[in-house]
Amino acid sequence: FAESHLKLQDLSAIAVSQGPGSYTGLRIGVSAAKGLCYALSIPLIAVDTLEILARKINISNGIILPMIDARRLEVYSAFFDSNYAKIRETKAEIIDENSFQEETEILHLIGDGAMKFKEILTGEKFKYYPEMQFPSATEMSLITFQKFQNKQFEDVAYFEPFYLKDFVLITKK
Repeated sequence: FAESHLKLQDLSAIAVSQGPGSYTGLRIGVSAAKGLCYALSIPLIAVDTLEILARKINISNGIILPMIDARRLEVYSAFFDSNYAKIRETKAEIIDENSFQEETEILHLIGDGAMKFKEILTGEKFKYYPEMQFPSATEMSLITFQKFQNKQFEDVAYFEPFYLKDFVLITKK
């Protein structure tokens, strides 16, 4: 704010990544965003984390397959077409050498989850983008602006992040 010469009161809305992703990261980010929205009486805008990640690349053919590392051999993923429309729902899935073999189109794999499986998912149809591993506010800004223009706001009191999986606490033995 100091660098941009803005004050909190200059904000018209606050955008937050809605998930899926890290339980703790989502919880903290959404809590901070909701607190600021309440205090400033401004709307909250939520954006799908996988869509943000998908928008890091432009393709003319095939399917964009953003993947977020969900630990072990699991990822959070979805399919997006070249216009960033979601064409397969978000899933938490365990990846092995048989994953996505039924797909006939080129799969553009992006994200830190994709890079975990570069040695497992091989073949001409798998295209990797190792320099693009994490969602960015740059890609989030256009989605956010469109949602702001269309007044697609969340209910600040009841909005919850999209965790996809239940939080499970594992303790060391």
